[in-house]
Amino acid sequence: MSSNGTRVVSCPTCAKPVRWEAANRYRPFCSERCKLIDLGEWATESYRIPDAGIPEDAEPDKPTLT
Repeated sequence: MSSNGTRVVSCPTCAKPVRWEAANRYRPFCSERCKLIDLGEWATESYRIPDAGIPEDAEPDKPTLT
């Protein structure tokens, strides 16, 4: 936290300190550039959410509930 009580976080793209406040329209990023770089990483599938895969005993036509 900064001296006035505003939380300071690191930009996920470039690690610059970023004040977490409503006036920062790009939060948690420091700029539109860093925000777009991150979006591009998701769009090109550089970032992925891990998937456990389909169990071998699952029937392909029936959805499985986990």
